[in-house]
Amino acid sequence: MSIDLFNEIFQRLQQLEESVKDLRQDGARYAEAEREYRTEQSKEMLNMRHNGMPVTIIPDVVRGMEHVSDLRFERDCARVIYESTKEAINVYKLAVRILENQLEREWRG
Repeated sequence: MSIDLFNEIFQRLQQLEESVKDLRQDGARYAEAEREYRTEQSKEMLNMRHNGMPVTIIPDVVRGMEHVSDLRFERDCARVIYESTKEAINVYKLAVRILENQLEREWRG
């Protein structure tokens, strides 16, 4: 039974390590998507202001533009993936702690 627990701990640690690597990539994708969205949003807002559109409605109009809303959607999807990877890391850490406690109980008693 101890060997099975040890193997499961090792497996969870490998999953944890892989998730940490994924988190870095997911974070970079999220940051890039955020940058693209914000850049395009700013360009459109400046363009509309330059063309005389009332400042108070510019943010709503820009958010409704298809290419800007597509970039926002991509950003939001990237954020969900990033947050999911962070949550997976927490789950793997918790699983390792539980397994370590179980292994310790078996060794003691």
